[in-house]
Amino acid sequence: MTEADGADDLREVAQPGAGEVTATVIVNAPAEKVFAALLAWERQSEWIPFTTVRVVEGDGGEGSLVEAVTSLGPAVLRDRMRVVRVDAPYEIGVVHCGTLLRGPGALRCTPLESGRTQVVWHEWFHLPGGPAGRVAWPVLWPGSKFSLTQALRRFARQVEQGRLP
Repeated sequence: MTEADGADDLREVAQPGAGEVTATVIVNAPAEKVFAALLAWERQSEWIPFTTVRVVEGDGGEGSLVEAVTSLGPAVLRDRMRVVRVDAPYEIGVVHCGTLLRGPGALRCTPLESGRTQVVWHEWFHLPGGPAGRVAWPVLWPGSKFSLTQALRRFARQVEQGRLP
């Protein structure tokens, strides 16, 4: 695959898919601190259960390739994502470009009064499996939203306790 082919594939995958999930949390910390904690990719392993995150290419900023491997017993899910936008302290944009998980995602920080920050984690996945994937999504969606929300709550606690970034 040439570099141009890779860029074309990334543009295609960057279009929102039919599987959409959003989670939100309020963190009692300023946006700059919250944003820095979100951008500390390897530290995500501390608040996303069963997951190890590492930067495969780059420095974690725009253009970097990040890999999150989630293992639960014999099941392993490898999520590769390209960082396509870093707008500190407001937004991190990624494109999931792995074999199974594909599509754009965003982590957004909105400063609030009293030094608090709203974090919104939004993903738009291309559903694998054609029509079967679209049928399965309504069954899988509640679990996806629940796990994303729980992870963000854990993240908020760790930021508030000074354990992140």
